[in-house]
Amino acid sequence: MVATVERTLNPTRVPLITNYPSFRKWDKSALEQKLTDTPMCIYVHIPFCTQRCSFCYYKTVDLKDHRPEVEIYVDALCQEIDMATERFDLGNRPIHAVYFGGGTPSLLVEHQFEKIVAALRKNFTHFENKVQFSLEAEPLTVSKSKMDTLAQLGVTRLSMGIQSFNDQIIKLSGRGHDEKQAYRAIDIAQKAGNGQWTINIDLLSGLAGETDETWQESVECALNTGVESITVYKMEAFANTEVFKLGVREEALNLPDEEQEMGFMRYAMERFERANYLPWSFFTYTKNGCDESRYISSIWRGMDFYGFGVSAFGSLGDSLLQNTSDLEKYSSIVQGAQLPLTRGYRFTSFDLMVREVLMGMKLLRLDLKGFKKRHGLRLEKLCYATLKELEAEDFVSVSSEAIDLTPKGILYGDYVGQTLSDALKAMA
Repeated sequence: MVATVERTLNPTRVPLITNYPSFRKWDKSALEQKLTDTPMCIYVHIPFCTQRCSFCYYKTVDLKDHRPEVEIYVDALCQEIDMATERFDLGNRPIHAVYFGGGTPSLLVEHQFEKIVAALRKNFTHFENKVQFSLEAEPLTVSKSKMDTLAQLGVTRLSMGIQSFNDQIIKLSGRGHDEKQAYRAIDIAQKAGNGQWTINIDLLSGLAGETDETWQESVECALNTGVESITVYKMEAFANTEVFKLGVREEALNLPDEEQEMGFMRYAMERFERANYLPWSFFTYTKNGCDESRYISSIWRGMDFYGFGVSAFGSLGDSLLQNTSDLEKYSSIVQGAQLPLTRGYRFTSFDLMVREVLMGMKLLRLDLKGFKKRHGLRLEKLCYATLKELEAEDFVSVSSEAIDLTPKGILYGDYVGQTLSDALKAMA
């Protein structure tokens, strides 16, 4: 039985409501915030790869047959930067972080890097004041000349897709490099950076053929390189990948099951802790807590960002925007002096709450007071029952200040964020 409280209505014609909230709640801080250009991030997409990995589900272009298209793409990319910066009045906004992703950005040659960065410098007044400039790289496309050029252009964080240090696992994943080439690329990057940049290594747990022994080998090899950051992604067999075809549909590849992959991640977490690699997200661990992807953490916290390039997407204010994913259409649209935007989404106030919970929990800690300040609601009250269940099962710890992931919560990745966001959506 649900208790009800009876309320007697007392209709009246006064007072006259002229505004909400009342003027006594207004202060100068809101005015100062509105008059200040808010920081944003920049994403630049390079869709080309030297080969297609068996686990890859992204929209990429194999360059074996399309190398001449790269220069055309870079020219179109620079033209889009000119047009979009003007159209959305982005030029005077402070730049927090810049991220070149792909695909394989390190596949570009030196003058192409220089051309793109020149376009960004020309259009963004505060480009040089960025906190971090990150670029993704792949072992076979790393050279001393390229690394020297990237250092001169101001790159401060290099993220290298290694995936595994075991040659057999690398071969089964469709990667073109081997263990020696991975070490060589890391060594070149470390020497070229000379302390200017931090290096992140990506590992992929759950690859075809992976065993406890091969996984432990890769984790130890990654730690022995001395890089500042190690990221562990869980391999997922999406339906449009070669690994799904061979490993799931045809059962021609031996894929680790869920329990085995969980064991891989437990080992990595325990080994990183012993080596004092500390997590800033549930999949990235940094030496003594020294490094963080400012681009990723900032956009997860809701900072505006604009995505340049084919299939790139961004978020400005209450809207998501995405470019066409068709490479030929992208270039032809831009050459016709039009923005290549093809779809978007307008956030509701409720969307923003759900998004903050879902994306914010990736960063291990959700600020409850900040949530209340931004949305006017107390998340710990809205999701009281769900939080109690998560706390009882040791996924989170909850205080008056924040929701924190426990080691178990970190192990299960997006589970806590998804569970809390589902609880919110059930109220809609």
